[in-house]
Amino acid sequence: MSNSPSHRTRFEVFKRDGFKCQYCGRTPPAVTLEIDHINPKSKGGLSNITNYITACYDCNRGKSDITLSSIPPSLQTSITELKERKKQLEAYSEFLIELEGDTQIDIDSIDATFQQYFPKKKFSPSFRNGTIRAFLRQLPVVKICEAIHIAGGRIKDNDLEMIRYFCGICWNWIKHPDTRGW
Repeated sequence: MSNSPSHRTRFEVFKRDGFKCQYCGRTPPAVTLEIDHINPKSKGGLSNITNYITACYDCNRGKSDITLSSIPPSLQTSITELKERKKQLEAYSEFLIELEGDTQIDIDSIDATFQQYFPKKKFSPSFRNGTIRAFLRQLPVVKICEAIHIAGGRIKDNDLEMIRYFCGICWNWIKHPDTRGW
């Protein structure tokens, strides 16, 4: 085979097909397995894992460049599984996008709470995407806003000191859950 598939690709096809010739069902050591094109290269078939099938030496030589009229059951199952995986991946990607949108709303809400004490100040992008996200992974948004209110009630004239105090409250709640009081 010119432009033969890599050893890794061959192994992945063999694994997918259960190390069994998809034409006759024989397995090693009775036969030597090879990779065959489902749609022959000579007829426009691609050299990729979805167009490869496991075949024994004898079946592969006997088939030549004849197009398969039907897809073997195990390959059809693999195609069905791949389609299902693709659907699940697309749904998961949509979920992550939605989750990111929710996270941005939470971050904006936390920033707006901070601005109640310092109207002309906003959290820096690195603080929003680093520290605030870390807090959101471990604390509910309402508790993070509560920490801002606690810090804002004590420190009114220095935004950096208030942020430090606010962070201290959040980290304390994260490190010592028993002190949260909720």
